Amino acid sequence: MAESFITTNRFFDNKHYPRGFSRHGDFTIKEAQILERHGQAFNELDLGKREPATEAEKLFVAMCRGEREAATVEEKIWKKYTSRISRPKRFHTLSGGKPQLDPSDDYTDSDD
Repeated sequence: MAESFITTNRFFDNKHYPRGFSRHGDFTIKEAQILERHGQAFNELDLGKREPATEAEKLFVAMCRGEREAATVEEKIWKKYTSRISRPKRFHTLSGGKPQLDPSDDYTDSDD
């Protein structure tokens, strides 16, 4: 991996992880370090802003396109990151019960 995923910029996601990857609890310390160190390269490869230079990067791009399953540590971390930021936020109530539905929001089709 020495020649793969080289970048000079650290990767941060202030929108989803404003306190950093390691402080949020979704990632281990090692995963957070890999994301910070190589995440910029992962992101550029995923978005197509950068051409893959090595075989590892070509396989990474294929994983991002859904052509293969994540196999390496880097691929698994990136897949974990992208799945975490795309999922909807959980809804919590103070009462501990389920959210109540408003009967006026009934969207059933009544064209009998």
